[in-house]
Formats: sequence, structure tokens, C-alpha cells
Amino acid sequence: MSKQDDSREGSDANASPFATDLATIRERARQHIEKGAITDSYTADREVVIRLLNEALATELVCVLRYKRHYFMASGLMADSIKAEFLEHAREEEEHGDMLAERIVQLGGEPDFNPDILSKRAHAEYVEGTDLRDMVKEDLVAERIAIDSYRQIINYIGDKDTTTKRILESILAQEEEHADELSDMLDGWTGS
Repeated sequence: MSKQDDSREGSDANASPFATDLATIRERARQHIEKGAITDSYTADREVVIRLLNEALATELVCVLRYKRHYFMASGLMADSIKAEFLEHAREEEEHGDMLAERIVQLGGEPDFNPDILSKRAHAEYVEGTDLRDMVKEDLVAERIAIDSYRQIINYIGDKDTTTKRILESILAQEEEHADELSDMLDGWTGS
């Protein structure tokens, strides 16, 4: 390769579309810095995303409360091992809520922890269950609702907000794991 070819390669690399956009990206980054992480390339409807995230937050918080109740109320022959799962799921649901609240703030919104409206905004219901088997069943139903809700939100967001999408996909994976564990508990049930 000649020296002339080398110089053309270098100038071609500098003329790539991204290099041209880089100057624009740098210029735009200096504008509207009060918006923090929200730049002009964010194409999702922020208000809708924040509303959906607050609904998901409410769902997670209701699930935390239901799992905690089930943890404390579980009794019977199989209660010890199942109680441990209830407590682990409650902690993981709380982590999901924290992730959602943090993302809401990053998007310029406010996470809504108002206890008076949590159950109204949540997708999953707060069902106490009458016995240990019923508690597992109700938790499984709630996980299945969360799974479908997260899939719909992820599909709605698409590639317009990749950070929120990744957060929701990681939560969805754990909700599917919870549902699988609860389903295994019901399959292995020996009581009535």
C-alpha cells in the first residue's frame, strides 16, 4: 500500500457517518444539560414511559407486600422451605422496585410510592391466600400477570428507550424464574 493510499484511508475513516455525527453529538450534549441523561436522541414518549414504570413499581411493591405476608403466615409441613422462597422473592421484588424508581428519576419523573393508590395502579392483585398451597398459587398468578405486563411494556418501548428496555428485560427474566419456581412447588405438592 502506498503512502497516498494510507492517507486516503485515514481521511475516509474521518469522513465516516459516525465521525460526522460525533461533532453534532458533542454540540447537542452542551445544550439542555439540565435534562441530564435525556438527550435529543431519546425518542420514546417520556410521560408514557414514566407512567408505565410507575405502574410496574406499584406492581412490584404490591408483590413485596403479598410475599412478606405469605412469609409470615406460612405454616404446615412444607412451610419452612416455601417460606424461604417467599422471603427471597420479596427481596428480589423490592430490588426490582428500586431499579424502576431509579429509572423514573433518571427520566425526570417522580416514583409514586403513595400507599393509598398502589393497589389501584398495580397490575397484579393483592390476594392473601387461605392456606400455604393457595398462597403459592396466588403468587404464581401474580408472577404470570407481571410477566405479561413486562412483555407488553417492552414491546411498546421497543428501541426508543434501550436503557429502560434492558432494565425491564432483566426484571422479566427474574419474574419468569419466580414463576418457574412457584410452578415447581405446585407440581410437587403432596397436600390438598
